[in-house]
Amino acid sequence: MSRVEEINKVVRALQMSSAEIEACALISEDSLMIASALPQHIDEAAVSGITATLHSLGTRAAAELERGSMDQVLVHGEGGYVIMCNAAEGTLLMVMTNSDAKLGLVFLDMKRAVQHIQKII
Repeated sequence: MSRVEEINKVVRALQMSSAEIEACALISEDSLMIASALPQHIDEAAVSGITATLHSLGTRAAAELERGSMDQVLVHGEGGYVIMCNAAEGTLLMVMTNSDAKLGLVFLDMKRAVQHIQKII
């Protein structure tokens, strides 16, 4: 199995790990989609660009506000959450959940996925 196939498998497994997780993707810091489990109506290019931009802003905010290095960016809207975190070197893991998501469990699932991704990359 190639690395791309392994990464896709991890991303799909994360998306299927909970009914609360609606979508997820692994994106490079320069906004290239590496792997995704997104609904068809969501534009991958938009997701990758927005994720990279929010990561950049989160990193800058954490530094400017003296909070140390950025670990996560969390956006909460009426329809749910978008959570981004650093994965392997130069990559970001993005997860979209519904509004009923239990964030502690989502964070745990994301941490496990990141560990798998780091082993692959």
